[in-house]
Amino acid sequence: MIALESSALAAARNPSPLSRPVRRVRVRFDRAALRGWHLRLLERLAQRDDCRLSVETVEGVAPALPGNAELLFRLEATIHGLPRPGLATPAAPLALAPYEVAEAGAPDLVIDLCGGRPDDDAARTWRLDVDGVPGEAGMLAALFAGRAPVFALRDGPGETVAVGRFGAESQRVMLVAFEDYLARTITLIEAALSGGASRDLPEGDVPRLTRPAPFDIDAWTARSRAARNLGRQIARHLYGLCFHGERWRVGWRRVEGPDLIDLRRHPPGGWTDLPDDGRRFYADPVAIARGGVVTLFVEEFEYARAKGVISAVRFGPHGPVGRPEPVLERDTHLSYPFVFEAGGEVWMIPESSRSATIDLYRATRFPGGWVHEAVLVAGVVASDATLLRHHGRWWLFATVRPGGGSYSDSLYLWSADDFRGPWTAHPRNPVLIDIASARPAGPIVLRNGKLIRPVQDCRGSYGAALGLARILQLDEDGFAQRIETYLSAGSDWRGSRMHMYSAAGGLEFIDGSHRPRMRLPL
Repeated sequence: MIALESSALAAARNPSPLSRPVRRVRVRFDRAALRGWHLRLLERLAQRDDCRLSVETVEGVAPALPGNAELLFRLEATIHGLPRPGLATPAAPLALAPYEVAEAGAPDLVIDLCGGRPDDDAARTWRLDVDGVPGEAGMLAALFAGRAPVFALRDGPGETVAVGRFGAESQRVMLVAFEDYLARTITLIEAALSGGASRDLPEGDVPRLTRPAPFDIDAWTARSRAARNLGRQIARHLYGLCFHGERWRVGWRRVEGPDLIDLRRHPPGGWTDLPDDGRRFYADPVAIARGGVVTLFVEEFEYARAKGVISAVRFGPHGPVGRPEPVLERDTHLSYPFVFEAGGEVWMIPESSRSATIDLYRATRFPGGWVHEAVLVAGVVASDATLLRHHGRWWLFATVRPGGGSYSDSLYLWSADDFRGPWTAHPRNPVLIDIASARPAGPIVLRNGKLIRPVQDCRGSYGAALGLARILQLDEDGFAQRIETYLSAGSDWRGSRMHMYSAAGGLEFIDGSHRPRMRLPL
């Protein structure tokens, strides 16, 4: 992944070095608390043209992780077959040797990752805290509490420099989640150096700095938690023999009166399910109206093939006409078929994150006959790319997974005069780090002069709830949004998740997951 993203993602993350002054940056570590992510951070900073890098080490300053955290990590790595060493693995201070040649003169900026040393009068200092608690212990405490932690970089006086609400691909396996947070911490620091990242959250206040509370993992807790994880692994395997793993479905309704965006709640009449045959599920609905006819595009995931393809179905006066039929398939998994019309033709940007590209297709025999037209962005692991035409310019939204971490918490923007490119990365990428509102959840809607952006709230799990965010700023200077409401599954939408929204031609669509159907093992 590093090789794939090295050029394009570096450009996405950093604007031209001519736009930023070169700074002498000193990173301060506790030699006794050095980890793999510190070395990865130094590698990333050393590649920046705007940094002249040096390191400083101190002894016994950083708040220590609980005594048996490493025991827990080792047990989890063994049970789940996780690779080590990784970002959380302790590192030898000798690895700092290539960076210990100090730059001449005092540093312009100190990034203090020790969590407690007083500032140098001659240098601006940034410190990292998690939910207001300095140090890595705050990350682990948040994981055990089951909450999405807020990471903040603050300067000497305590003012917020950059903030993000991080996500993790697994909240059950502490090592995976902890390393996801460490990877995204690197993203946050780089974004702050680039002048990007938000200084506040789309809703709610940034936690204030507090004193670290005692937190420990004794040996029994570490071993018992690892044993429970092993039990879950066995149970999950047995469960998979008797059940379909993830059961998603699409709901639709004909709009008569206010739609979901105006209602800010589920409609009184509820939703009608798009039927499936039990051998597949449908998800990621995106609708388009042409010539008075609404066509719905979905991800179709057939269990036997374990791969997503893009399918389409036309809607008539009484609902879908037939069943969705495949219209685009590739060697890799496809999903999130963002379909739009421009220049009298229909185009699609499907998610194909495994190919590390954002690709554009054109329909030659709508709704089928899709041909590959262009690679819009290369070298990025991007999810749910969504286009918007705004003030005469095209904008491309997607969450990007830069160097690990969650797929859903880092929003990147690109802009272009023409949707076919060339695309220019926003100079403040990532413009938002927030597991509750970064990832796109469908086409952006213009309503009463306001841009309403559907977003995924992944704090509980992937696609746990649907948020509606009002875009407050979208230009070359920055991006800002405010969450206006969250919608979740419940009595009006059966299941545990509500994931996406799309509307066209008097119809609107959502999707989410519900309890799977039992089947006997073959």
